[in-house]
Amino acid sequence: MFSIEHEFDCTVITLVDEGAAPLGEDVIINAFAECVTVEQYDPRTDSVARVTLSPSQLRDLGAALNLPEGVYSLGGKTLNPR
Repeated sequence: MFSIEHEFDCTVITLVDEGAAPLGEDVIINAFAECVTVEQYDPRTDSVARVTLSPSQLRDLGAALNLPEGVYSLGGKTLNPR
């Protein structure tokens, strides 16, 4: 399950793990104009882990999810294997 909320300066997507136990903590994605952050609470350290991606890193991640193993460069609108 997930939710989408539009805030003043970003869009917030929350991913909720509904699978079999043990369940993972919610994943919160904050999409700003200049970056995207991915956050998840870690109960072992009682802190939130945060990863910040630039727009180009996010674009590359989206492309990489459907590609076979290898090294690629996104040039314009084409994929160029390296």
